[in-house]
Amino acid sequence: MCKSSWVKFGAAAVAGLLAAGVLVTAPPAAAGPTVCDVPACVPGIQPGVVLGSYCENTTYYVFGVTDWGRLVFCGSPRRYEPRWFRSPEMRGIKDENTTCQNYEYEVAQAPDGLFLTCVSVSGQSLWRRGDI
Repeated sequence: MCKSSWVKFGAAAVAGLLAAGVLVTAPPAAAGPTVCDVPACVPGIQPGVVLGSYCENTTYYVFGVTDWGRLVFCGSPRRYEPRWFRSPEMRGIKDENTTCQNYEYEVAQAPDGLFLTCVSVSGQSLWRRGDI
């Protein structure tokens, strides 16, 4: 094979490997902070929410803010359709099943967007799923 054929073959091989995902480039960047203590650093908060109006997702990225700045969350009381409610105190981004001493009944969001509530169980306060 001549030199130009090897160059073409090598370029085609690299292009094929890249298309197949075999050659790895840099890992994707993180979606946002993994821990923060205030609502201002929480990603995915929906602006322009109308308190009491219908909403869709009660599990992930459930927080919103009204036009006048009130933090709200999408919840479904009993068997009713989900609506926007006033949010308890929000503690930013926290990891599920980690301690939340002194934050009982307050809320947070996990790094993946999961809705969390601080719940005391068996004398231990932990960040648990807020949608169940």
